[in-house]
Amino acid sequence: MKFVKYLSVVIVLGFVVPAFAQQATTTNMDILMQKIKADKKLVVAANMDLTDAEGKGFWPVYDAYQVDLQSLNQRIGKLVVQYADLYNKKAMTDAAAKNLLDEALAIEQAEASLKQAYVPKLSAVLPMTKVARYIQIENKIRALVKYELADGIPLVP
Repeated sequence: MKFVKYLSVVIVLGFVVPAFAQQATTTNMDILMQKIKADKKLVVAANMDLTDAEGKGFWPVYDAYQVDLQSLNQRIGKLVVQYADLYNKKAMTDAAAKNLLDEALAIEQAEASLKQAYVPKLSAVLPMTKVARYIQIENKIRALVKYELADGIPLVP
């Protein structure tokens, strides 16, 4: 699981460093994101214990889920950048805080809805125990990422 911790730190750096430092180039970020995707897939593969038949059904669903998850990650990244901008400019208002909070809660709801939408797709190709395992793996990775994000983002002034 140390690899998962490493992976979460790399993912967080992809969100937080550009938001608060504004120094990463697009090319470097694209390379980093491709590495993160490959590393995450390795973590999932190492922990799923899939048969060949299960793998043939699972990986296309996994890839589709990752595409859908990427839109949520982009929303999180955008939210972090918006917060960093307000924080760095010392321009946080009640209205801005409400907008940020509303978007953060909407992202959480969208993530839960996405998982619910994929459970039937996963259960069509995997036994329910492996569906639960996959969702656990995703939850663990995302929990680490969220922890690292929360740790790296200062409280609202």
